[in-house]
Amino acid sequence: MALVPFTRLRVSGQVPAGPVILAANHVSPIDPAVLMAACRARGVVPTFLADTAVFRMRTIGWIMRRAGHVPVARGTATVTAALAHAAAAVEAGAVVLVYPEGRIGLDPGLWPEKGKTGTARLASMTGAAVVPVAQWGTHEVVPYSAPSGAARGLLRALLRRPAVHVRFGAPIRVTGTPRQATEQIMSAITETLAPLREDEPDRPRHTDPTRPISTARSPRR
Repeated sequence: MALVPFTRLRVSGQVPAGPVILAANHVSPIDPAVLMAACRARGVVPTFLADTAVFRMRTIGWIMRRAGHVPVARGTATVTAALAHAAAAVEAGAVVLVYPEGRIGLDPGLWPEKGKTGTARLASMTGAAVVPVAQWGTHEVVPYSAPSGAARGLLRALLRRPAVHVRFGAPIRVTGTPRQATEQIMSAITETLAPLREDEPDRPRHTDPTRPISTARSPRR
């Protein structure tokens, strides 16, 4: 997807050479396309692990399939296979991008939720560094309900061209149990995100009425 007509993409930070794991927050269905563009701006072509729902989306799903990214059907036996596939890619020197939250966040403030342990397990399996990645503004481009409402959202974005920020943070080496390592990763993502939303510290200005709200996985801040 060509993002230039719809957003003003702002990319900061650097991506070290692989093998490395990029761990990003997740706020919008359009995140994979935005992160592909941000990585391209840094000369990186990552392998994505993304929920199968992304691959079912008409345009973004076609892009993801054509690029050879890895679908993850959470709650099924294929999750283990996807992790093994990702580990092999990392060990071969690839840059692998994952969403530790496992879904678009439902926290009322759009802060990163408690993560799943898959990213930490991948880091422990491979010994690779984890680069926290924060993005902000994608929730203003298309709604949570996409593909329903996506055309209307893109038209609005075409007229407004909201700024979308992607920031690559400092690499970290995780330690401890999978849960402890996951908390380290999510804390690093949150710290990387904070400077991008200094003028929206509590709640985002843009409200998406299609996105449900839940504090079930909201971390203490």
